[in-house]
Amino acid sequence: MMLPAARRVPVDWRILLPQFLRFGVVGTIGFGVYTGTLYATVWLIGIYVAGIVSYLIAATGNWLINRLWTFKGHGHGPMLRQWLMFLAANSLGMVLNLGCLFLLDHFSPLVHAHKIIGTAAGTLIGLFANFALSHRMVFRAHEDGAHE
Repeated sequence: MMLPAARRVPVDWRILLPQFLRFGVVGTIGFGVYTGTLYATVWLIGIYVAGIVSYLIAATGNWLINRLWTFKGHGHGPMLRQWLMFLAANSLGMVLNLGCLFLLDHFSPLVHAHKIIGTAAGTLIGLFANFALSHRMVFRAHEDGAHE
């Protein structure tokens, strides 16, 4: 018994590449928001709560900017559902990011001595995973494949 072939929408790199670049810009802004919020609140609420609060604030801002700019006109459904999907997708990217860093730090003497290498590798893996999940799940193009 053969399964039906999945309907493939051809990749339009003229749309995908600018989206990826905008997603990276938004992520950079989010990193700044996360770091600023963390440093502003850690003394008051501790590192763990500050980390969670900072993540939620930065991820919410990233979701909104990505919704309005990066993936404008894409995605559908209730905003709360889309926001929760974005948080879930980006949480997976964060796990991959940190997992890469921890593995490289453990197995590579070079990375253990220079954590920035592992941080960069983890960030790249997280970026690609977050973009892929956001593009495919959160801000999916309409069923007819139409773009703006």
